[in-house]
Amino acid sequence: MLKDIKYTKYISMLLVMGLVFGCNAVKNANNKQKGAVIGSAGGAVIGGVVGNNVGKGNTVLGAIIGGVVGGVAGGYIGDRMDRQAEEIENQVPGAEVTRVGEGINVTFDENSGVYFELNKSEIKGPAAVTLDRLAKIFKEYPKSDILIEGHTDSSGSNEYNMSLSKRRAQAVSDYLIAQGIDASRFTTKWYGEEQPRFDNETPEGRSKNRRVELGIVASEALKEEARRETQE
Repeated sequence: MLKDIKYTKYISMLLVMGLVFGCNAVKNANNKQKGAVIGSAGGAVIGGVVGNNVGKGNTVLGAIIGGVVGGVAGGYIGDRMDRQAEEIENQVPGAEVTRVGEGINVTFDENSGVYFELNKSEIKGPAAVTLDRLAKIFKEYPKSDILIEGHTDSSGSNEYNMSLSKRRAQAVSDYLIAQGIDASRFTTKWYGEEQPRFDNETPEGRSKNRRVELGIVASEALKEEARRETQE
C-alpha cells in the first residue's frame, strides 16, 4: 500500500511562524490538497525551514520537503506526483513508495527490487528489471527530478562503507541514464552508514539499512508550469 507522510507533525512550526491554517484541514487533506494547503509564499519559507530540520537525519525527506511550492501550484504538482507514485507502486516490484508533500520517496533495500551482491555495485538480474521499469515511468514524467542516495549498514569501516554507498548510488544513476533518462535530472549522493533507518544491532536491521533511496521532486520547469497554469 502506498504510504503517505502528512504535514501534521510540522504544524507547531508553522504556527510559530505565524501562518495560521486549520490543523484538521491539513491532517485530513489528500495528497493533491497537501500542496495547496499552504500559501505559495509561505510554502517556500516553510519548506526551507522544515526541509533543513528533517534533512539533518534524512536527507531525502529534507530535499523533498525543502522544495515545497505550496498554494494552488503545489496542488497542481501534488496531483502529478500522485499519479507517478501510483505507477511506481503498481509497476515496480519491491519498491517502498511514500508520498511526501509535493514529492515521492522510493526505497529499495537489499531484499527488494534493487539487490546488490555482497560488496558489489553492479546492476544485473532482478535489479536491472526493476530499474528498466522505473526508467519507463521516469520517461512518462520528464518534468520530475531525481535524487539518488546510497546507504549501508555499520559493518566494516566508515571509509569502506562510504565508498560502497557511493559506488552503488552511482551505479543506479548511471544505469538509468543509460536507459535514456537525461543526466541533468539526477543528483547522486552517498552517506555510508551515517543515516540508518533501522537498528544495526540486528541482522534484519542491517539488511534494511543497506539500501538505495530516491527522492522525486518537481523540476523548475514543472514548478513554472504549475504557477502558469494556476496563475500564481
